[in-house]
Amino acid sequence: MASAAAAPREETVRASHILIKHEGSRRKASWKDPDGRVISATTRAVAAARLTELRDQILSGRANFADLAASHSDCSSARRGGDLGTFGRRQMQKPFEDATFALKVGEMSDIVDTDSGVHIILRTA
Repeated sequence: MASAAAAPREETVRASHILIKHEGSRRKASWKDPDGRVISATTRAVAAARLTELRDQILSGRANFADLAASHSDCSSARRGGDLGTFGRRQMQKPFEDATFALKVGEMSDIVDTDSGVHIILRTA
């Protein structure tokens, strides 16, 4: 008699991120820039350069990820230090999902492009 195979457990991760929106972002408003004036005037290159500087500050120990997320991220998760909570596959945009699932806990991504803008991601669980 064949036994029913156990249903595969869906893998989940927990992550925080810093999002910088730019002129190519699908939605050009944020909690910091409700009318989108700054976002619409920001190129992708400028947004990426800002994130690179923030990432360098974190890696050098000069700044804390959550503090920089709170002050710089265009995502409303900034209020939680960038914490997005736990999520599984197919819940985030594909490039964001792929980057997050590829990280080990405690690792930070390089710049990740999505339709929302550019991100750095810290996997927390």
